Amino acid sequence: MFVGGNLFPITNKLRNGTANAARTENRRYGDVRPDLSNEQDKAKMKKFKYLVSNDHDRLWGLTVNTVGYEEIGPSEAYPATGHADGYSFDVSKGRVLNEFQLQYIKEGEGVFESHCQKQVKVKSGDIFLLFPGEWHCYHPKKGVGWKTYWIGFQGRNIDDRLRAGFLSPTKPIYHIGYSSEIVRTFENAINVAEEEKIFCQQILAGMVNYLIGMMYSYERNAELQKNMTQSCIIDRARLMIRDNIENNLSIQDISERLGSSYSNFRRLFKKYTGMSPAAYQQDLKLQRAKDLLSTTNMSIKEIAYRLNFDSPDYFSSKFRQKTGVKPSEFRQETT
Repeated sequence: MFVGGNLFPITNKLRNGTANAARTENRRYGDVRPDLSNEQDKAKMKKFKYLVSNDHDRLWGLTVNTVGYEEIGPSEAYPATGHADGYSFDVSKGRVLNEFQLQYIKEGEGVFESHCQKQVKVKSGDIFLLFPGEWHCYHPKKGVGWKTYWIGFQGRNIDDRLRAGFLSPTKPIYHIGYSSEIVRTFENAINVAEEEKIFCQQILAGMVNYLIGMMYSYERNAELQKNMTQSCIIDRARLMIRDNIENNLSIQDISERLGSSYSNFRRLFKKYTGMSPAAYQQDLKLQRAKDLLSTTNMSIKEIAYRLNFDSPDYFSSKFRQKTGVKPSEFRQETT
């Protein structure tokens, strides 16, 4: 699927005075030449590159196949011409790719749909993610157009994120808003692809990871900001757990102090942190246990009861489950 191709660079504008003088001179001497300014303007509106990768590049875990930028005017046909086979498509039929693609709408609006996503409006500041083997279709709105960046990639690193649930075909659209950092990263990626120096695939892979990380974190943070009350409750809960790590303060006590039922508090805590409050509390206790084992002469029994474990045996069991070694073995290794 790796297709070689040429970059369609942005051509430098002729200075107005020089261009006008040249046209005047041509008319004076009857030299009839086609006006290339329109073609040059079109070239300025798109720049894209198709790249190749080798077996060694693929061992890195992520390779980039294409990167580019395109402007579609309000009355222009879509898709634009010049794309490699397998990338251009008929909007009445849609398309299936063999790679992931991340598309960012810098300006304008349009529509997107896929096998898992019914047709929906997308606009400036939206990112939509295309998945390999997943039918999809998208295009700018007539009379509006759009300006978009994209980058296509594949590899086990992104496959792992898909399996872990960070990304899903059922959630292909991310509403992150305009980001100068995302635009800058795309522009840098296009420049790296244009130069195509040795080991450029590794640089581009890092840029893909950065873009996906921003995409994921920006929207997650935006969701948190929608309900500051809930996020404040969780922040207070985490602080209370941390400050009372050696006190006999239960999760039920914390939920009551925060004015929430235990079941609702547990649900919110896991939603915002990815783990239950009890698991968070136990992890902090085991971190404190490591510190006490390494820096004090306290017995394992004393440490267990100081951290409010039910018994030394229960403490040892949880410690070994978390670290892979017994508390006594950890002490030997660290002192």
